[in-house]
Amino acid sequence: MEKIERMKELINVINKHNYNYYILAKPTISDVEYDRLLDELFDLEKELNIVLPNSPTHRVGSDAITKFEKFTHFHRLYSLEKSNSLDEIENWIKRNKKIYDYQNEYLIEYKFDGLQMVLYYENGHLDKAVTRGNGFVGDIVTSQVKTIKTVPLQIPFKGSLQVRGEAYMRKSVLNELNETGLIDLKNARNAAAGAIRNLDPKITAKRKLDYVAYDISFSEGIEFNTQEEIHKFLIEQGFSSNFLFEKVKDINGIKAIIDKIAKTKDNLDFLIDGLVIKINLVIDRTKLGYTDRFPRGELAYKFEAEEITTKLLDVVWQVGRTGKLTPIAVLEPVELAGATISRATLNNYNDILRKNISINSRVFIRRSNEVIPEVIGLSEKSSDSIEITLPKVCPSCNSELISVGANLVCPNHLGCIEQIEDRLTHFVSRDAMNIDGISEKTIKQLYKEYKIAEPYQLYEISYEMLERLDGFKEKKIQNVLNSILNSKKVKYSNFIFALGILNVGKKTAYNLSKTFKNIDELKQASTEQLIAMQDIGEIVAISITDYFKDELNISNINKLFELGVEIIYENGEIVDNYFKGLKVVLTGSLKLARNEVIEKLQSLGADVVSSVSKNTNLVIAGESAGSKLDKAKLLGIKIINEEEFMDILNKI
Repeated sequence: MEKIERMKELINVINKHNYNYYILAKPTISDVEYDRLLDELFDLEKELNIVLPNSPTHRVGSDAITKFEKFTHFHRLYSLEKSNSLDEIENWIKRNKKIYDYQNEYLIEYKFDGLQMVLYYENGHLDKAVTRGNGFVGDIVTSQVKTIKTVPLQIPFKGSLQVRGEAYMRKSVLNELNETGLIDLKNARNAAAGAIRNLDPKITAKRKLDYVAYDISFSEGIEFNTQEEIHKFLIEQGFSSNFLFEKVKDINGIKAIIDKIAKTKDNLDFLIDGLVIKINLVIDRTKLGYTDRFPRGELAYKFEAEEITTKLLDVVWQVGRTGKLTPIAVLEPVELAGATISRATLNNYNDILRKNISINSRVFIRRSNEVIPEVIGLSEKSSDSIEITLPKVCPSCNSELISVGANLVCPNHLGCIEQIEDRLTHFVSRDAMNIDGISEKTIKQLYKEYKIAEPYQLYEISYEMLERLDGFKEKKIQNVLNSILNSKKVKYSNFIFALGILNVGKKTAYNLSKTFKNIDELKQASTEQLIAMQDIGEIVAISITDYFKDELNISNINKLFELGVEIIYENGEIVDNYFKGLKVVLTGSLKLARNEVIEKLQSLGADVVSSVSKNTNLVIAGESAGSKLDKAKLLGIKIINEEEFMDILNKI
């Protein structure tokens, strides 16, 4: 009994720390202390062969299942009526007013673009989690949902409770997973749905999903007067509730919120496809009732379409610096989200097969965050559809391709111009060796004329060699030679990034430079040492160790040093200062160059991150700061402006 009581005590303590960390964004214990508590609980569960329903060990995922069971919802889950304009919102208000003259008070919330589901609680414990399905019947996905750390396994309320919400993946998590090479996920919405529908909960756990609760379908023994009360109750029960919760009185107030969110939505760390407008008083919504398809008291406002269909004209294959081929969809030009789209990304041939697309078929494409659009899937086949076939030779150099996992790879490392161009373009870029004047065109010229294929060969270029290239006159030649000379002294993190190690971006390169004091230490780093670093998983670690096991790579690095390249290492420990150890986010327009601010913060020991989260310590806000600033305020994160930042710098 003592051991059971200790288990209960550990569960309560760990769940409290989880709530403080994941919901309140205010950690109250170190990672080491947390791990000790969790390890003790694991050991007790293993010894006693008992796992209590609210144990945080459910978060790691249980055994895989063979199929999902079906479940009929106690209350139908309706879709929402959609609107695309203020006129349609006004018509919705007028139509409702004719039915019932309700109080003019509306709540506006984000319409999350994830996977809707209902959580069923009994006696304070999560009993089951069920997908929306067709609104009547869904799939039981309890084991998968238990891995989501923002889903409470136990709540204070002891009556039957049915919570509606959305499972979603943060865009930062999507980027992190794709950078590690663990999986190839094309967008956060599909990634969330795929994670929940995976039969193996352990895989779901690795996808790091979140859950946001926004409504209650049923509550035993308690009634709510307003949506505000529902929102407050959900937070009291330990849920992460809607991050936008604006109360307005009329169409002008609704318009103001729509205009505000339209400008900032792409900066959010999660996908939304619109806003939900709810009449605040529950009694008013009840009296308005339902149509055959929609609740009358709620309305979805959809932003400008980010998805559209168009004809797939062709698929071309591009070769990257590692030799991997990427298929690019050539499209019949179409207007989407303010741009004319004629090309879109695919992932690999398996992606093409999974989406069942073919040349001359119509496909769905999606564009968000002003990046290159992606092919989402098939709209419809046509009578003249042509199957997309795998290339057998490299489109750049005609070398025979090899298969590596799901990808096609050109093995001609030293003779494939597209690989060479990508590799050298990366090497000379600003965040790498910062060699001005060597463009993609110049790289092609240098290869054609002198077979320059490896970065070290750039340091063997002479005046006479450049003089023979088209477009190179005395001033340009001297500028390039000076830039090459200046690049020989390079910051350690820039040098690591310049090497072009698979899956190693700027942030990982910077973290490596802080963990391993010199390049020789990094060369000798083991996979275990690398995985022990924050934000480095097994795939990235293996990429790094494999890179330094390659004799050609080591030879090329040594040749760089022989030709005068010198790494500038940080001298000694960073002295204590205001920014040391802080996770900092920059947002808005800054008077100073953003790269300079980032480099200065990093030199002072700060970790500059791209998105605001519960782990962020400080936000530096410039002019026209948007959703990142709003989120920082919501999470209670310290915010300073650029002038305050400069004042602090001047005192260091």
